[in-house]
Amino acid sequence: MYDPDWPKTGSSEELARFAALQQRIPELYQTLARDSRIPQTVVIVPSLSMDPRELQKITGFYHYEERMLVNLMLLQQPRTKIVYVTSHRLDPIVVDYYLSMLPGIPNNHATRRLVMLDCNDRSAIALSQKILARPRLIRRICDEVTDRERAHMVCFNSTPWERSLAVRLGLPLNSVDPELSDLGTKSGCREVFRDAGVLLPFGFERLSSPAEIAEALAEIKLRDPGARKAVVKLNEGFSGEGNALFPYEEGDEGLSRGALKARLLGRLPTTLRYEAPHESWEGFSEKYSEMQGVVEAFVEGEHKRSPSAQCRVNAIGEPQVISTHDQVLGGPSGQVFLGCTFPAVDDYRLDIQASGAKVAQALAERGVIGRFGIDYVSVHGPEGWRHYAIEVNLRKGGTTHPFLTLKFLTNGTYSMEDGLFYSPSGKPKYYFSTDTLQADRYRGLRAQDLVDIAVYHDMHFHSPAERGVVFHLIGALSEFGKVGVVAIGDNPQQAKFLYNQALQVLDEETGERGR
Repeated sequence: MYDPDWPKTGSSEELARFAALQQRIPELYQTLARDSRIPQTVVIVPSLSMDPRELQKITGFYHYEERMLVNLMLLQQPRTKIVYVTSHRLDPIVVDYYLSMLPGIPNNHATRRLVMLDCNDRSAIALSQKILARPRLIRRICDEVTDRERAHMVCFNSTPWERSLAVRLGLPLNSVDPELSDLGTKSGCREVFRDAGVLLPFGFERLSSPAEIAEALAEIKLRDPGARKAVVKLNEGFSGEGNALFPYEEGDEGLSRGALKARLLGRLPTTLRYEAPHESWEGFSEKYSEMQGVVEAFVEGEHKRSPSAQCRVNAIGEPQVISTHDQVLGGPSGQVFLGCTFPAVDDYRLDIQASGAKVAQALAERGVIGRFGIDYVSVHGPEGWRHYAIEVNLRKGGTTHPFLTLKFLTNGTYSMEDGLFYSPSGKPKYYFSTDTLQADRYRGLRAQDLVDIAVYHDMHFHSPAERGVVFHLIGALSEFGKVGVVAIGDNPQQAKFLYNQALQVLDEETGERGR
């Protein structure tokens, strides 16, 4: 089934074909913006195209392909067709769970416009690579696209694998050009922050060797003798799992630059504290030399928060701030993403929105399109809040699917004036979301079991009341005891109450009483 017409991956011919395909995106965007009832086909490839060594740090990482199931809500548009491709076959009950939330669309009507395909492959290889290795599957996807002029492909993140797949499918990719992916690395985003004129931690980027790490750590300590910690980050870490904390020790002060560097270099193999369990100096330093990384001053503060701005550059190059969040972080030093609350708190929500707009503008000027998130560390001092930009995620990250869940279920709008989201009834809406609700006692719960529990306890999103609970990552529940939750309410307290209520129900149903 190999097609000799397919250009070689990374060749000039492939790049030229991809550029030609991408020229369709603006016109398609404008056409659909005028009338959402126009027929279109959306091919969704939720490939986590990242270093497999980093992905394996995430429990049940291959189930994260389910996070983009929220895009099935596009079937609200009555002539939209979706082709959804996964590594392994999803439980039909999980798919039906999402279809049941479509407002005003009969299930049968939506099902006829949805095609689910899979590779039957749960290996750590990225989904896009798996599809590229299966020419017959590529042909199967192509057969489902009836009008190529009104079709496009969407993905989780964009790499040369997605570019090759787009070319072989003959579809434009509604995402950032892989040639610009460096802007989303830990090194690239620091350079973007400087150009955008936003505050960022003192540090150094594009480092690759232990000697360079030690030199950067020494410079941070010499600049600020009172510094207690610094952060060493892999360029392509995921959800904070690629970070490590370096604590300074007594006696590091007062040394010459050379003596301090030598002292810190000797401690690197034994002193770094990794966010990811089971990480080692051997593995970390090897990946650091391959993908490079950064060293930054650790932002200290008695009152510290971790907000984020979710942004988008649309297909015609217009930058937009979509939302703000406060992140819920965990891990040994609080750098691992666990969940988020929407919106960010009143104290600084508009400040984060304004800073995010500057970064979005800088990325738009470089040709970026698609959704991305900007993470901050915020500290409160005598002069108020200071917000340090620390990362750009050029992908659909952990704040993307909960916000899309809210938007699709309520059909509401985000207000730039106050940073709140309003449903059509005029009510502001809030949510609490997590990807990491996990307990050993949840293991063995099938998708059907979760649906049964949700129905019995009335744990749903209720459209008339515009509040309730939506589950995701359901496929990870039986094997890993892990599931995601988005709890939507009329205020932050109600959203957290609904989440806690869902947690209590799951605990009761899987405890002695549940058994």
